Amino acid sequence: MQDVVSGRAILAAQAAGQGAPLVFLHANVCDSRMWSAQMAALAATHRVIAYDRRGFGGTRAEAEDFSPVADLMAVIEALGEGRPVTLVGCSQGGRIAIDAALLHPARIRGLVLIAPSLGGAPEPAHPPAIRAMLDRQKAAEATGDLDAVNALKARLWLDGPLAEEGRVAGPVRDLFLAMNGIALRSPPLGQSRDTAPAFGRLNELRMPALVAWGELDFPHIQDRCRQMAEAMPAATAQALPGAAHLPSLEQPAIITGLLRTFVQRLDG
Repeated sequence: MQDVVSGRAILAAQAAGQGAPLVFLHANVCDSRMWSAQMAALAATHRVIAYDRRGFGGTRAEAEDFSPVADLMAVIEALGEGRPVTLVGCSQGGRIAIDAALLHPARIRGLVLIAPSLGGAPEPAHPPAIRAMLDRQKAAEATGDLDAVNALKARLWLDGPLAEEGRVAGPVRDLFLAMNGIALRSPPLGQSRDTAPAFGRLNELRMPALVAWGELDFPHIQDRCRQMAEAMPAATAQALPGAAHLPSLEQPAIITGLLRTFVQRLDG
């Protein structure tokens, strides 16, 4: 691990390999360990970089309002060797990748977005079965039962909200619970200053992009991913059967293969 300072935060980052940089951005229920398999595989041909955001993993931060994009750019400045980067982001990590690409298009070579969030997107209307689980999570949060919250989030984001509970078991589930357990117990860190909506601006993202999603993910996320791929001029779409919100954990070889194909196309 390498420390990268950004504001009052010391971001826990890691880098390996040489070549065109790939920067991995984790989901809001994980930390950089969700990309371990992809980092290990692609370090043979590229410079791979990942870091834990504020409130996650090994990063240490004092309370202050902050910019997630500024944190990302600090990591790129420290570890990217001055080269344009490809951003690989899942969920909230995808939102940060999109925000960074809109703010710094000359610095971003390509985008791989897996079930990305999107600033300014309409609020979803969940079916009753999913709404009931979200209500259970809200009730557990209100009572401070963090173990129950963690278990419910594994049910929603790892298994998939309409899939069988416990569908993903063993070491992968243990890792999810460990990563999200750190995030749930993190003290308040301040508000994000990156509030400008990207919704409606996707046509400005003209760099090559891949938008992927699991077919067991939330229905509104699947719909949003299809719409995003259509709106981005140089994007391709990829549905992933048998995966939910975190396919890098569930289907590591498949995600590694998609990334390898994408960067080979970028490399010409």
